[in-house]
Amino acid sequence: MKKDILLLDGANGTCLWAKTGDNGPVWRFNKLFPDAVKELASEYIDAGSDFVLSNTFSANRPSVAPFDFSVEEIVREGVILAKDAAGDRARVLLDIGPLTGLLIPFGNIAKEEARECFREMMKYGMMEKPDGIFLETFMDLEMLKIACEEARQYDVPLLCSMSFTKYNPKKGGRTMFGNTPKQIAETLAEFGPEAIGLNCSEGPEETLPIIKEYGEVTDIPLIYKPNAGKPKVEGGSEVDYSDFAEEVSKAAEVPGLKYIGGCCGSSPLYIKALAEKIRTL
Repeated sequence: MKKDILLLDGANGTCLWAKTGDNGPVWRFNKLFPDAVKELASEYIDAGSDFVLSNTFSANRPSVAPFDFSVEEIVREGVILAKDAAGDRARVLLDIGPLTGLLIPFGNIAKEEARECFREMMKYGMMEKPDGIFLETFMDLEMLKIACEEARQYDVPLLCSMSFTKYNPKKGGRTMFGNTPKQIAETLAEFGPEAIGLNCSEGPEETLPIIKEYGEVTDIPLIYKPNAGKPKVEGGSEVDYSDFAEEVSKAAEVPGLKYIGGCCGSSPLYIKALAEKIRTL
C-alpha cells in the first residue's frame, strides 16, 4: 500500500440496514442486532481497513432519549463490538457525529447543551479504551470546536472531518455554514488533531477538488472519506466499487493525505477495491 496511507472503513448505516432489514437508527443495533454490527466491522477489516469506527455516530442524548436505551449502554457496547471484531488486526475509533439541529442563534441548541452531549458520549466511549476519537460529518465549525474541546480531555489521537456542499470552482470548498478548508485547518490546529479533512458530502469526483484545497493550505495530515455518489432508486449507488476505487485513489497524491475510506453508499466491497488499488500506487 502507498507509503503512510491508512485505510478507514466505509458506510455503517446503509450496510446495517441491508443486513437487518430494519431502517431505524442504527445505533440501536448495538443492542438489537449486535452480531450484525460485529460482522460488518469484521468484513471491513477483512477488506483491508486499518481502522473501524464504533457504531455510535448519532448515539447522543437527544437521539437516544425517545427510545428504551441509555447513552451509556449504546456507546459502550458500540466500542466493545468494534474492538471484539478488530482484535489485533485493526484499531478502533470512537465515532461521534454532530447533534441534529443547529446552535443558537441559527437553531435552538445552546452551546452548553451541546457540550454536555459530547462529554457524555466521550465519557462512556472512552471507558472501553478505543484507540482514538473520530469527529465526523460536522457542518458547523463552531459545533465541531465544542466537540474538540471535550475530546481533548483524553490523551488519544483526534481525527476531525467536515461535510461540504457542492464544490464551487470560483468560491472553492465550503461547508453549509461557509467554512473553508483554510479556516477549518487554522481553527482546529489549536487542538493538535492527528488529521482533518472531509467525509460524506458527495462522490469522489465532486469532492476531490476539496481535499486538494486542504492539501494546499495546511500541513496537518488529511482524511478523505467521500460518499459513493448518490443512492439509486433501485438500490446501490451511482458510483460502482471499481470506479469509486479509481477516483478515490487519486487523492493519494494530495500532499499530507494519510487516511482514506468511504462514506454513504460504500461497503466492504468498495473498501476492498480501494485497498487493492492503493497497493498498486
